[in-house]
Amino acid sequence: MNLFENFFAKINSLLSKKTEKKTTGKIGEDIAVRLLTRKGCRIIERNWRIRSGEIDIVADDNGTMVFVEVKARSSTEYGTGEEAITRHKKKKIINAAKVYLKYKPARPDVQLGQAGRGEDRPCRFDVISILFEKNGKVKEINHIKDAFTL
Repeated sequence: MNLFENFFAKINSLLSKKTEKKTTGKIGEDIAVRLLTRKGCRIIERNWRIRSGEIDIVADDNGTMVFVEVKARSSTEYGTGEEAITRHKKKKIINAAKVYLKYKPARPDVQLGQAGRGEDRPCRFDVISILFEKNGKVKEINHIKDAFTL
């Protein structure tokens, strides 16, 4: 294999891993939404973004605003999903949640002026970690309520 073939083979390998990672994440989020819905939560938003961060899932759990970080893994080679939530990642999620609470209404079905701001509501931060087997089946789901606080 010449130098160029080797180079392109490595790029293709990296691109397929990146695509696989995005697919794993999307499937993980879909599973997390189904889990939360089964537990009685109402999904308000998915993949809510601001410049400095993202919240995977925003849900309502009987009046409590729930900000959910989903970590889907195909192996634990680099640690579990829960271990991937570093102090820096928590800070980004918390900051995004503060912005969300400041600018979103307390009740999504009512205009902001009528409902008050979301920051008047109780909230919590959950983590849902999903581990897949090599064949793509779910091996383990771990839902940690109140995984961290403001």
